[in-house]
Amino acid sequence: MSAAGDLGGRLHRVPVPLEGAFYDVLVGAGALDALADEVPWPATASRAAVVTSATVATLYADRAQAALERAGLDVRVLTVPDGEEAKTLDTLGALYHRLAAWPLRRGDVVVALGGGVVGDLAGFAASTWNRGVAVVQVPTTLLAQVDAAIGGKTGVNLAEGKNLVGAFHQPLAVVADTSTLATLPDRERRAGLGEAAKYGFIADPEVLRLLEARPDAMVAGDPGVLTEVVRRCVAVKARVVAADEREAGERALLNYGHTVGHAIEALAGYGTYRHGEAVALGMVAAARLGERLGVSEDGLAARTVALLEGLRLPTGGLRLDPARLWDVLARDKKAGAGGVRFVLCRRPGDAVVVDPPARADVDAVLRGLA
Repeated sequence: MSAAGDLGGRLHRVPVPLEGAFYDVLVGAGALDALADEVPWPATASRAAVVTSATVATLYADRAQAALERAGLDVRVLTVPDGEEAKTLDTLGALYHRLAAWPLRRGDVVVALGGGVVGDLAGFAASTWNRGVAVVQVPTTLLAQVDAAIGGKTGVNLAEGKNLVGAFHQPLAVVADTSTLATLPDRERRAGLGEAAKYGFIADPEVLRLLEARPDAMVAGDPGVLTEVVRRCVAVKARVVAADEREAGERALLNYGHTVGHAIEALAGYGTYRHGEAVALGMVAAARLGERLGVSEDGLAARTVALLEGLRLPTGGLRLDPARLWDVLARDKKAGAGGVRFVLCRRPGDAVVVDPPARADVDAVLRGLA
């Protein structure tokens, strides 16, 4: 079978072949309704806590609950605040108290229904509740479908940095219903396209060609074109995660654009830039740094800017002090005693982690984002 199997001509099944934690990602319009039949629910599970935001609950909680009840589960929907600002220890603590009041038992399951914030928060709650309960990720944003929901990374933010408190906790399954993308605000969908572009640069140039060929349809949320983009991105993420679950090697390539992007998010204040917008700026910085260091082929930065502008993502206009950015970069999880290592792209489909570059080179690139 190819990297993605087909379910009845409608849904694609992409395996994540982790040793001891094999699971599937279901991709396609209508995947949410397949929850009951396509997820390997634990025999011990009698209850499912659906963790979601108020906005997503209004749109999809009833469908999710109906599907889970068809699987024989007693369901409660627990809402958390919207936005990156909610991904905190305070929100996590409040969620723990609600799980305890029910209670959700060790053999039960958490279902994360929403975007990356919900997935990270609910996933971390599942990883720690009763020392670990099962979780199913049901991402409803493009960014979460192509990236955040796959691979088992969970966590919350601190004022000092993004995702500094977290754990690896692989899901039972990921169910990515691409029809949910049509209900996203335009800005959220564009931000997700920034994360999708990352996969084209590091591993699958066909993703870039799809984004460049029909940018307006991508931005509009057409599931007919987005399903193939999501499927391709998921296939890359699944392959990389299976080869390097704990980010000891190849998985670091998934941080393309994220080193500078995370610093921008932290300094600007979470919510000023959507994650995919900050990553877009980070990819422009990485492409320019790569060309400056002679790592990247000529023209990569120009193609990066043209593609991102076609998707209406930011490529400049940043108003942050480079010295302050360096303070945040030094706290990055990928930073070492010798400085900050960067993921650079030699050419689309070929990425590499490089040793810490000279600060003067990075400063020049950061000034160019103004």
